[in-house]
Amino acid sequence: MKKLDQYIVKTFFGPFLFIFSVLFFIFIVNIIWTQMSQLTGKGLTYWEIAKLLFYLGMSVVSMVLPLTILLASIMTFGDFGERYELAAMKAAGISLLRVMMPLLITVTFLAGILFLFSNNIIPDFQRKAKNMLYNIVSSKPAINFTPGVFIDQISGYSVKFDKIYGKKGERLEGVFLHKNASPYDDQQTIIAKNGKFANAEDRNYLKLILYDGYVYEDNISGKSFEQRKKQPNQSVKFDSLVYHFDISELINNAIEQEKITDDYRFQNYAEVNETLKKNRETNLSTLNSVASPVINQTNNYVQYIDKIKPKDPKIEEPYKIDSLQKDKKLEVLWGAYNKIEALKSTVQSNQKLIADTIKSHNKMVMYQQRIVSYSFTCIIFFLIGASLGSIIRKGGMGLPVIIAIVIFIIFYVLNLTVENLSWKGKVNPYLAAWIPNMVLFPFSLWITYKALTDSQVFDIEKYKALFKPLIEKFVKPKEHQRYQ
Repeated sequence: MKKLDQYIVKTFFGPFLFIFSVLFFIFIVNIIWTQMSQLTGKGLTYWEIAKLLFYLGMSVVSMVLPLTILLASIMTFGDFGERYELAAMKAAGISLLRVMMPLLITVTFLAGILFLFSNNIIPDFQRKAKNMLYNIVSSKPAINFTPGVFIDQISGYSVKFDKIYGKKGERLEGVFLHKNASPYDDQQTIIAKNGKFANAEDRNYLKLILYDGYVYEDNISGKSFEQRKKQPNQSVKFDSLVYHFDISELINNAIEQEKITDDYRFQNYAEVNETLKKNRETNLSTLNSVASPVINQTNNYVQYIDKIKPKDPKIEEPYKIDSLQKDKKLEVLWGAYNKIEALKSTVQSNQKLIADTIKSHNKMVMYQQRIVSYSFTCIIFFLIGASLGSIIRKGGMGLPVIIAIVIFIIFYVLNLTVENLSWKGKVNPYLAAWIPNMVLFPFSLWITYKALTDSQVFDIEKYKALFKPLIEKFVKPKEHQRYQ
């Protein structure tokens, strides 16, 4: 029996390693397509790009491994059935459950490895990727810009460079800077033929040295409309000009070297749990501060109404709006309208703050719970894959791949649906992280039971016979052929 177990495990790991490599490459390609345009041609070496993509790509393992187990188990047991090896094992008195047992133990071991990987390795690689991006942004500012395209990533400015070149992308041609200001503030536009990036003393600032250009200014701040009409346009020609931009927003989530700990994606299960405890206290104080002004304002208004309300019902109200003069009536209505609009804007901003708080908290909970839930997904996918493989008795890359993709799409759609509902606060995040497993687990038990009892779930003739009486009522029988 030990030799049989070794044979089953060996047969499983053949397609497993191949499928894992292919799926990992496919998922990595998605990251490459989204990131490569921002990295290539910006002065980065191929080693730096490969290293960064490797760090970012490690997070896909949590999705690749369950899908690999599903597909490999379908192919393994499908091959056993197609080559009549499964029938030979059953003829020898070995049950399907006994055949599945060595792989079930193996998959449980892989699920444990996935938990350790998701809990320890992936957060560390995410931290390294963020550190690397911070260092790249600090040392090679050109990575934030695309030649010939206006960008507004620098707060308060629209920037365009016609050409970016040099070993580190520090040389510039065709510089256009425009200060984003309201029509009532001072306007400024800078145009230069050449320029270069330079290191600033504070790494949160971008130093830009410009050559041979003009500064166009309109100093209209605080001036009346008539004065602004008479204000002459001002232009200053310069040979060289040093400009500093605040780029802290580009790297505001990063801290130098290995000190990034403020993001939950860089923490393991226990650390996220501690962060959640701290955030609950902060969230409660935030929600209380949001509710207090509206409640206090409403209570004050109610107290005022009670105060001016006459005790004797026969006494009329202090005044009725219809009894006021037209100008006074408009003044009262305008004041009431402004109060209502102020309350509406306050309520809308409070609703947005509450929604953002709920989304941030639920994101953190979902991330924490998926560290564990994806490990159980591996076991559920194995039960489904092994049972389906033994039923369809078809190996190779044809039908098993189609079935695996359909099951994975169902799982993925459930995952995204409950995730979005959780972010909106409509589903408890602890429950949302486990709903896909809760939906597929009963199906895995049912399909395993069908496989153990040799049920012909995918027998087409069986379903034809079931619907035959119904079909005969609507389909006209064919005429007998003259010659049989």
